[in-house]
Parts: sequence; structure tokens; C-alpha cells
Amino acid sequence: MPTVQEIQKEHLNNAAQYVNDVFEKVKLRNQGESEFHQAVKEVFDSLIPILAQDPKYIQQNILERLVEPERVISFRVPWVDDKGIVQVNRGFRVQYNSAIGPYKGGLRFHPSVNASIIKFLGFEQIFKNSLTGQPIGGGKGGADFDPKGKSDQEIMRFCQSFMTELAKYIDPDTDVPAGDIGVGAREIGYLFGQYKRIRGGYPAGVLTGKGLGYGGSLARTEATGYGTVYFVQEMLKDKGDSFEGKKVIISGSGNVSIYAIEKAQELGATVVACSDSNGYIYDERGINLATVKQIKEIDRKRISEYLTYHPEAEYHEGCSNIWLIPCDIALPCATQNEIDETSAKLLVANGVKAIGEGANMPSTLEAMDIFLANGVLFGPAKAANAGGVAVSALEMSQNSMRLSWTFEEVDAKLHEIMKNIYRSSVAAAEQYGKSGNLVVGSNIAGFKKVADAMIAHGVI
Repeated sequence: MPTVQEIQKEHLNNAAQYVNDVFEKVKLRNQGESEFHQAVKEVFDSLIPILAQDPKYIQQNILERLVEPERVISFRVPWVDDKGIVQVNRGFRVQYNSAIGPYKGGLRFHPSVNASIIKFLGFEQIFKNSLTGQPIGGGKGGADFDPKGKSDQEIMRFCQSFMTELAKYIDPDTDVPAGDIGVGAREIGYLFGQYKRIRGGYPAGVLTGKGLGYGGSLARTEATGYGTVYFVQEMLKDKGDSFEGKKVIISGSGNVSIYAIEKAQELGATVVACSDSNGYIYDERGINLATVKQIKEIDRKRISEYLTYHPEAEYHEGCSNIWLIPCDIALPCATQNEIDETSAKLLVANGVKAIGEGANMPSTLEAMDIFLANGVLFGPAKAANAGGVAVSALEMSQNSMRLSWTFEEVDAKLHEIMKNIYRSSVAAAEQYGKSGNLVVGSNIAGFKKVADAMIAHGVI
């Protein structure tokens, strides 16, 4: 008769084998898609404890069903630039999983966009959206179009062409896109206008991140950055600590970064550095947020312009070197894989206490392992940066009810959602024997809700 320990070990081995087998199929079916492979491996490895304890997920072959998108859409986006030259870009929408609600996820306009990046983002979105507690499934989209250096008229023409095709596949009850890198209020406005023109009526709920004058939500602009800080605040609070008096580095200088800076400063931290794709600024007295907002939100210029206003600050070429600066808290809010193994070791050596991922998958798998092995408080992206999509879901609710909540009401709901995400991640990690590991906790908490819904719906 085998012992309890032997049975448990056998279940763990079976779960690990199942995970490995499915992951090998993923690599075979999606060759060359490194970002997608990375996202899948991180989630799959985290799920071994729940798969071992509850074999129904293996019996139902949930992982192989979950990792395959329900629908992948790729399309041509032709548009005419200001010189009258016809340009052609490629558009994408991955409708990944609708087990708990309509597909929900942003649109990214950036030259790096390809099938791998959109699939990794869409896969992550499944679990992130589940963690919010809102009834939204996972999706993502975008195009390899670069808004930088384009005129408003060029961006409008591109957005109209992009939406002319995308409109065939989205509506408020099926798929609700939002913004992401390269897609802000201006782009959302053009996209919404074209959708309205094509479909008629006033389908306010088809896009989120809209302007306040036509169905947008107060606090949506701030939500991802604020949410990341709220999540880190909960991690610190559990250790009897806070942002007060801490030195903070926040990479990026877009929407997420700006409002992470704002909230961290409100909570008493000194944010000493931020960046863009060219380089980073270091201001030991603390970043002047009004200047960053002027440069990035109004002038749409490079972060190096900060020195025009504050010549005593420093500008350094190369955005990855921002992690050389000693800090108590690091909030990577720029893009995927911006913290590699070398940067993670530097952060640990310089005494970092907490990491909150404001971007999507900003740490490599090796970097995450280093943080966890050294006892750094680590808030993974799918938990820590869920604030944006959480408030997008609140925007959808307001559109459905045809009403608007105050900034304070939305911010309070956001704060409570981030607290709940933290609590559910902690509880799941403890339940499955990985206490303190929020990577495992958030993945399991997000997975269980979606997987149970998939089983309830049958094999579809």
C-alpha cells in the first residue's frame, strides 16, 4: 500500500508530465514565437500544484484547450500617408477565451507587433481579467504601425482603415478592445468614430478608454498605474512597510508610468528615474511629474527634453541601464522583457525590496526566479497591472447602465479590486503549498475560475 507522500509525489509527477507534454505541443504548433512560449511556460509551471490536487483538469485536457485561441484574425491595413503614398500594415486580433465573458483586451500599435506578441498578451489577459472578478474574457490585438512621427491625419486614416476590418468581429457583447502601447485617447477616438460610422447607432460599450465626453470613465487614464501601486502597497503592508520615504524607479514614461509616478509620490515615495525607448532620466531630488506630463502627454517628445526644464538632472542613453540605479522599489512599466537576469541581479545587489510589474511580462523567467529566490516581494504583471482592464470593465458597466460614476467612486472600486486580487493570489499560493509566491498564486487563482467555467460549458 503506497503512503500518502508517495501518492502525492505520483500526482505531482503526472501533472508535471502533462504540463511538459502540452508545452512541447505548443512549441511545435507555434514555432518561432518566443514571447508566446515564455508566457505559456510561466503559467503552465505555476499550475502543477493545482493539476496534481485536482485531476479533473488533466482528464478534461484543459491546458491544451486553454492555450489554443478560440479565434485568430490577421488582416491587411492599407492607408495613405501625407505624401499621398499608399502604406500597408498588418493588423491582428486574437479572441482567446470567452469562458467568463466577452473578449477584453487592448490594441497595441508598435513596429514590434507580430503574432507571437499578440498571442502572449492575449494569453496573459485570460488570467488577468479573471483575477479582477469582472465578467470578461481574454483577447488582444494591434498592428505593426508606428504612431511616432506621424501626423494626426495619418493616424486618423490608419485607425479608420484598421477599424473598417476589425468592426466585422467586435461588438459590446462579443469583443471589447481598449488601448495599449501606441493607442491612447486620440487613437481610441478615431477608432470609435469609424466603428460608429460603420455600425450606426451609438454603441458606446464597444471600446473602452474613450474620452469622458463620449462614454469614457473617470479614473480610466490613471487606472493601470494607480493599480500597480495599490498592489505593491498591499505587499508592503503585509510586511509592516509602506511607500513612505522609499526611493523608487519607474521605467517608461507613458500612461502607466506617469500615473504610477503620481500615486507613488502621493504615498510619500521619491521617484528618481523614468525612461523611454531612447534612454532614461535620473533626478535625485525626485522626478517633476508636471514636466513629464508636458513632454509626453502634450508635446509628444522624447524624455531627454526633461533636461530643458531641469538641467541639473541627468540623461543617459540606453533605457535598460535604468536598473543600475539603487532603489527600494522598482516598477517596470515599459514593455516585455525589460528586466533580464543581469538587471535582476543588479537590483537585488542594490537592495531592492519590492517589484511591481506595471507592464506586460516585463521580467524574463530568469529574472523572476532571481527575485523569488532572494526574498524580493514580487507582484507579477497579470496581478499587479490588472487595474487598467478592471476599470475598463467598470467603464463597460457604466455604458450599459448609461450613467457615470465620480472619480472617487471609480478609484475606490479600483483600490478594492486590487486588494482582492492580492488577497486571492496570497490565498491560492498558501492553499497549494507555495506560500508567498504570488506568481503561482495569481496564476492559479486566475486559472481556476476560467477552467471551471470551461468544464461547465462542455467541450467547445
